[in-house]
Amino acid sequence: MNSLRNALNSRVIVADGAMGTMLQDADLSLDDFQGHEGCNEIINVTRPQVVAAIHREYFEAGSDAVETNTFGCNWANLAEYGIENRIYELAHAGAQIARGVADEYAAVAGGGPKFVLGSLGPGTKLPSLLHTSYDYLKQAYREASTGLIEGGVDALLIETTQDLLQAKAAINGARDAINAHGAGRDIVLIAQVTIETTG
Repeated sequence: MNSLRNALNSRVIVADGAMGTMLQDADLSLDDFQGHEGCNEIINVTRPQVVAAIHREYFEAGSDAVETNTFGCNWANLAEYGIENRIYELAHAGAQIARGVADEYAAVAGGGPKFVLGSLGPGTKLPSLLHTSYDYLKQAYREASTGLIEGGVDALLIETTQDLLQAKAAINGARDAINAHGAGRDIVLIAQVTIETTG
């Protein structure tokens, strides 16, 4: 079994670095963003080869795992562009790109297993501040997680949460997706928390 969980139990797994700054260096046009400037997740469908090239750079540098280009693939971020109906599409596309590159490097003799972490960012709407409801946010995270799972990720990575109710919605939405769509696969669920020192 070359599951991520088994690998984590036996050694240190090195993950990649930032995606956003790498995309900024890619000289993308407004057309590449389909007019939604700054929505990096759109690049998964308009310029998948750019995203794939970034994943390759990280594997070439020695990463064992790469994160999908889906940090902003959540209801709040995509709603700012009026494309919240594309959560599943963009999450699935991001996962497929990363999975394809990971499999490409894993197939190289001596390359060892390569892993894909499905990135789920915190968004900008927090239920503790009554920006949205817990149930609505949970369902949106389930949709993004489903796209990532069906695209082939090894883990769901809930990133930089700061609102515990938002974190709960993300974790439970991700768990629902794993239970419904992860049959026969060992999908790891990872959550990161950000602590504000300024109160």
